[in-house]
Amino acid sequence: MLTRVRRTDDGFTLVELLVAVAILAVITVPLANVVIGAFRNTTDTSDRLALSHDAQISASYFARDVAELGLRDWANINANAVPFKQSVQLNAAYNAGGYTCGTSATPAAVVRLLSDAWDPAVSNTDPTTNVVAYYLQPVGAVSELHRIKCLGPATTPTADVVLAHNVKPGSVSVTCSSTCEATAVPNQLSLTFQVTKGSAADYPITLNGQRRQQ
Repeated sequence: MLTRVRRTDDGFTLVELLVAVAILAVITVPLANVVIGAFRNTTDTSDRLALSHDAQISASYFARDVAELGLRDWANINANAVPFKQSVQLNAAYNAGGYTCGTSATPAAVVRLLSDAWDPAVSNTDPTTNVVAYYLQPVGAVSELHRIKCLGPATTPTADVVLAHNVKPGSVSVTCSSTCEATAVPNQLSLTFQVTKGSAADYPITLNGQRRQQ
């Protein structure tokens, strides 16, 4: 006669534990991949948003600065017209052309934009010069794009603003609709560079500006 053996409630058998572990592995491995992928996508999205934000801020400043571009040659008025003087400077020191903005510690600017600064309290016929400079400040393996502005006749910048972070070295260039550093001031300017952050792909940024003065 067969005797039925009663199982106790002390725990699981070895076989049951092995089956449970196998089932958990089947479930958790794909789930872990999903979670890791979600975190990675979140990080990538965050990095791209940060780069896009820098692009928007930079574009706003640059468009406004180029709109004001134009240094007039008041010593050579002809008929009813006042010709321009060179108003764009590339790879320029803080005191290039005799227009000082900053100090000897200020890095050379990728581009400097010059315009007349009128102050009726000082003179109605002899303007000083406003200077806007865009320069790169190395930070580790990348650089920051800075903007400073001096309101003539002051030579101390009103502010030093970081427009873009994580700028790739060697990626910055300036192009103009005509010769950049000529006395015939170009109508349009572009400042192009690439930024990079984390695992996000390199993000190209092009800042465009249209001169308002005619």
